[in-house]
Amino acid sequence: MKRTTRLLCTLVSAAALLFGGAASAKDLRLGLIVPGTHAWSQAAQAMGEELKERSGGKYGVVVFPAGQLGSEARMLQQLQTGALDMAFMTTAELANRVPDFGALFAPYLVRDVVQAGRLLNGPAAQSLLEQLPAKAGVVGLGYGVAGMRLLLNAFPTDSVEAINGRKIRITPFPPVQDFYRLLGAASTPMPVTDVYDALANGQVDGVDADLELIWKLRLYERAKTVLQSNHMMFPVIGLMSGRVWAQLSEEDRALIRELSRKHLDSLTGHYEMAEAETQMSIEQAGIQVVPVGPEFFGDKLQQWEDAWLKKTPVLAELRREAAGLQQP
Repeated sequence: MKRTTRLLCTLVSAAALLFGGAASAKDLRLGLIVPGTHAWSQAAQAMGEELKERSGGKYGVVVFPAGQLGSEARMLQQLQTGALDMAFMTTAELANRVPDFGALFAPYLVRDVVQAGRLLNGPAAQSLLEQLPAKAGVVGLGYGVAGMRLLLNAFPTDSVEAINGRKIRITPFPPVQDFYRLLGAASTPMPVTDVYDALANGQVDGVDADLELIWKLRLYERAKTVLQSNHMMFPVIGLMSGRVWAQLSEEDRALIRELSRKHLDSLTGHYEMAEAETQMSIEQAGIQVVPVGPEFFGDKLQQWEDAWLKKTPVLAELRREAAGLQQP
């Protein structure tokens, strides 16, 4: 009887350890609006795999791409309540809540994705992350990049005047809205998944996007001109729910921050190589790619600058840091 009792106690203890360990493991839910094939989604997946390995299985990440959890506004609300653990989202959504983030979208702030990656790791951009817990209820883990913004148009675009009165799909947040308002365009927000059909039926005449979206969503099939302006960078930011963050140990916080930043940083190298390859594929598909620079937009850029310098002083700091990056 005693032997049986001891055996039973041993089995119960082993089961408690087994199931107690399983219960302590946590799969962090991470949302994105981009497709699962998008580089941001792949970076999130790679981060989750390394987190699982480095934490000894204590944490994993379940990635929900393509807006499965709703729009970025909806996901930000879920982060604030703790219903969602993490997200990789555009800094555009944060600019709707924390205006200083709008300065990151200043036209021609950087020349390319390499400069964008360096600027985002600089003091001014990093200082913006400190505002997030108090103003948005989230913790900023780090930045990454997407390709530089350009225009895919279904109409001839020989001059900036050609954009006047045209319906352009944009991400709806103040810096971009102001940019296209100054160009005289009718800004038309809509999910990226709807743009293909919208271009086909004339609901929009063009789209503010990057080469990756144009290629992977096959938007080039519905428009014939890529205006390669590279007029803005379009950062992604890694976020974690402030409520979830508060429950983590300092060790776990450091690990999650380290790996999020590492895999977001990796996007710079990805886009540096991918942009040239994607442009070649688009040109081989018969789409005209027209390079233009700041002069194409005339005095509209200075008008944007004057307005935004009044809205956020961090723009002047970013310009100074960016000027340093231009030096040989």
